[in-house]
Amino acid sequence: MPILTSLPKAPDTQLRNLGWDWMLGQDTLPYLSNEVVVVTADEIDAYEEAANELFDMFVAAGQLVIDQNRFAELGIPDSLVELINLSWDDDRNIHLYGRFDLAGGVDGKPIKLIEFNADTATCLPETAVVQFAHLKANGRDESRQFNSVFETLTAQFEEILAVNPDLQPSLLLSAMRNFPEDDANVALLGEAAREAGFEVEFDFIDEVEFSEEEGIFWQNPRNSQFEKMDFWFRLVPWEVIADEEPDLIEILTDIVRKRHALILNPAYTLLFQSKHILKILWELYPNHPLLLETDAKPLAGKACVEKVVFGREGANVRVLNADGSVRDAVDGDYDAYPKIYQEYIDFPEDSDGRRYQAGVFYAGAACGLGFRRGGTILDNTASFVGHVVE
Repeated sequence: MPILTSLPKAPDTQLRNLGWDWMLGQDTLPYLSNEVVVVTADEIDAYEEAANELFDMFVAAGQLVIDQNRFAELGIPDSLVELINLSWDDDRNIHLYGRFDLAGGVDGKPIKLIEFNADTATCLPETAVVQFAHLKANGRDESRQFNSVFETLTAQFEEILAVNPDLQPSLLLSAMRNFPEDDANVALLGEAAREAGFEVEFDFIDEVEFSEEEGIFWQNPRNSQFEKMDFWFRLVPWEVIADEEPDLIEILTDIVRKRHALILNPAYTLLFQSKHILKILWELYPNHPLLLETDAKPLAGKACVEKVVFGREGANVRVLNADGSVRDAVDGDYDAYPKIYQEYIDFPEDSDGRRYQAGVFYAGAACGLGFRRGGTILDNTASFVGHVVE
């Protein structure tokens, strides 16, 4: 059972003192509980080591998919294969950040990989800023938290600039309309990029202009002029762009090939995002202590979790008992995607029956921990719970 303690003072005042008033929106603070998970220094070390090792394993699995041309297995459309290969083969295309979702790690339970939100991971503001402000508001020292997310993101942006000196330090960040949570995540990335030396602008993806001959453009509302942006971050999943805007994938492929712009996260991130990569990992590293058995068919005689390869926030997940009967299920919009089956494991559970999944952010290195709390399947109703190191 995870140990909980309460930090009674809310982080609102501290966020204002830090100058992060924009974090006080209605779509950020309600996800934070006044309770925090108590973890030990050894448990933090284990989470950090697990995320660093897992990223290396994902790179090896991605290389295997490319070498063996197994893109279709992962549910990746043909239209994206060239762009994936272009970005994979050019080391200037740095993976900016992602989040490992993990079971265990507290209360003596072993750490197990659930999945890697490698492409468009959220919970950045809650992990990087809000739980830090919560800690400070209650007089706790920042060393009592595994949280260097903002600093590590800034370092990643600095590295991206350093290895792309032929491009101007102009960054456009885009999300889809009417998703305030996404706006908060993009705003935090923009703050880190500014600190790294980028000139930063924001616009929704439907307002961005793309040209295979010239690059990516943002219309400045102050003078209505279009300005070329040499770096583009999109909090829009690659598979959604491929499905809804196939012509745009062709344009983006030309843009990347001709070095008109660099796109974050790179297209190869979709190799890591596809949950079928969990099966590839099990092939490469069978019985690895960080992995759960995963296959493209139900696991005979074992309880397992049925997932769609590109589902998000717990949508279209079913928990199956060993006899194949359904223990729990969540509907969603992703049922057309192929499915994988991952061995079921219990999440740590408190005395009220609430379950905890650890999220460890990775931005070139493991850099921060937070927890999502909910039921057997953690969907978009799950709350965010911070942590304190005791």
